[in-house]
Amino acid sequence: MKTWFLILMVSATATAHAEMWKCVDADGNTRYTNVRADAKGCTALNLEPINTAPPPPALNRPQQKPANFPSVDNETQRQRDAGRRKILEQELAQEQQLLETARKQLSEQKDVRLGTERNYARVEDRMKPFEDRVRLHEGNIESLRKEISNIR
Repeated sequence: MKTWFLILMVSATATAHAEMWKCVDADGNTRYTNVRADAKGCTALNLEPINTAPPPPALNRPQQKPANFPSVDNETQRQRDAGRRKILEQELAQEQQLLETARKQLSEQKDVRLGTERNYARVEDRMKPFEDRVRLHEGNIESLRKEISNIR
């Protein structure tokens, strides 16, 4: 019984490796197949087995910087971070003002009804640029706040 089981397992592993063929038709179209009956006039591909072994574990040694790697002291870095924070906060204030202006323009446009807009699709088409501008400024504000929160 064990012998039959062993023979069955060996034959199953032999069929697990499929043959592949590359076929090019008269029009120059390329197709690939693993069906032998469809592979007449095709070129057999010699594919290496796929490596399924996990990568080696990371070595536990500290990362070494190259000798000429630029580096600054902590005080200089703090000053740079403070300057960066100031610039980002100015940009944030500017984006908030632009958002308020865009929201105001959007609400003004919602109150306007033109005589040429007999269906709601035309109203939506007219409103879309104003809504897009509001979404743009909201996204910018979100990104700036995230960037400010990442500063040390």
